[in-house]
Amino acid sequence: MSNRLTTVPNDLRAFWMPFTANRQFKKAPRLFVSAKDMHYTTHDGRQVLDATAGLWCVNAGHCRPKITEAIREQAGELDYAPAFQLGHPKAFELANRLVDIAPEGLDHVLYTNSGSESVDTALKVAIAYHRAKGNGARFRLIGRERGYHGVNFGGISVGGIVANRKMFGTLLTGVDHMPHTHLPGKNAFTRGEPEHGGDLAAELERIVTLHDASTVAAVIVEPVAGSTGVLIPPKGYLQKLREICTKHGILLIFDEVITGYGRLGAPFASQYFDVKPDIMVTAKGLTNGVIPMGAVFVTAEIHDAFMNGPEHLIEFFHGYTYSGNPIASAAALATLDTYKEEGLLTRAQEMASYWEDGLHSLKDCKNVIDIRNIGLIGAIELDPIAGEPTKRAFNAFLAAYEDGLLIRTTGDIIAMSPPLIIEKHHMDEIFGKLRTILNNNI
Repeated sequence: MSNRLTTVPNDLRAFWMPFTANRQFKKAPRLFVSAKDMHYTTHDGRQVLDATAGLWCVNAGHCRPKITEAIREQAGELDYAPAFQLGHPKAFELANRLVDIAPEGLDHVLYTNSGSESVDTALKVAIAYHRAKGNGARFRLIGRERGYHGVNFGGISVGGIVANRKMFGTLLTGVDHMPHTHLPGKNAFTRGEPEHGGDLAAELERIVTLHDASTVAAVIVEPVAGSTGVLIPPKGYLQKLREICTKHGILLIFDEVITGYGRLGAPFASQYFDVKPDIMVTAKGLTNGVIPMGAVFVTAEIHDAFMNGPEHLIEFFHGYTYSGNPIASAAALATLDTYKEEGLLTRAQEMASYWEDGLHSLKDCKNVIDIRNIGLIGAIELDPIAGEPTKRAFNAFLAAYEDGLLIRTTGDIIAMSPPLIIEKHHMDEIFGKLRTILNNNI
C-alpha cells in the first residue's frame, strides 16, 4: 500500500462538490490518494478503514487485480463503441451473466450510467409498457416518504427526502407517496426485520383507491431504504406490496442500487426477501464502483410488449451514449468474476451475525437512540443536539475520519455498509473506535 504523500491542490474553488458542505470542506480538505482492499490512504499518508464501501458501491474492496486488469486490457483493445444500432460482444455477455444471477423471470437488461439514470429508465419503461399494452391512462407513479431514488427529476419526484425535493419546483405530476415504515416507538433496537409496521403496506391500497387503479402505472420502493438512514422493511411488508400491485395490474419496481450485488447475503434483496419485482434497478456494486454503470432488469412480459410492429423500427426511444460502454462492461464482467470466485454475493450470510452483535454492543453509548441492521448494513441513530440537527452525527464523521475510520452520516444517523471482504478484526476496529467516539461528547 502506498505511503506516498500528495500535496493538496493549491486551489479548490472550481469544483462545486456534491452533497458536501463546500465551505467547511475547503477549509480543511479530506482527500484520498490511493486505496487497497479495506483501506484508503489520505493525502497526508494516513490509513482509513472503509466502513461504507465508498458510497455503498465498493462491494469487493478496493483496487482488485482482476477488475483493474480487465479495464486496462479493454482500454487498449476497444475504448468505445456506439450503442445505437451497433454493439460490442461484452455488453451482450454481461447481460447474459446478469440475468443468470437475477431473480427468475427478470430476463432482459437495459444499461445506464448510474442509479439515478437507472431509476428514470425504470419509470419510463413502466409508463411506456402500459401505453404499449393499450393502457395509456396508467401514468401515475407511487413512491414512499423518506425514499431515495437518485437525483434526476424522476427520482426526486418519486423519492421522499425533503431536502432533495424542496428547491426544484413542481417536479413530475401524477406522483403520490406511501408513508415510510420507521416506527422508533415500537421497533427501536430491532435486530433484522422489525415486528411492527407490516400493516403500513395497506396504505398503498388506500392510495390506489383514491386515484383508481386504472391510472396507476408503478410503485417504486427500496427493499431496504439506505440513504435515508437504513430503514428495514417490517415483516410481511414487501410481500403485501407485491400482492396489492399484482391485484391491480400495477408494476412493482425495486430500487436495488444499494441492496444489489450481495449486500444482504443474496445476489439481490428480492431473493433475500423472496419477493419478485417486475422491474429491478441496479448500479453501484455492478462495477464495484470503479466505473459508472447501471443495469435495469425487466421481465420478459414487459420486454415483449414492445416487440411489435415492423422490425426495422426502434421499439423504445430511450438510451444513453454510454449504455453498455465497453470499458464499463469489462469492469462489470471482472467484478462478477471476483464476486463468484470469492463467494461475495452470499458472504454477508456468514458475517451478518458478528456484524449485528458488534453494532448492537453500542446500545449503551451516549446519545444512541436506535440501532438497525440487516445483512452487512447498519445504522446508529443519535439524539440530535438541540437546535442543531445533523451536527452530532457530522461531528462523529469528522472524529472518525481523524481516527482512521470512514463512516457515512445522513441527518443524525450514522450509516455503514462495509466491503463484503470485511473480516471480524475489521469489525472489532470499527465498533471499538465508534464506542470511543460516541462516548467522547460529540
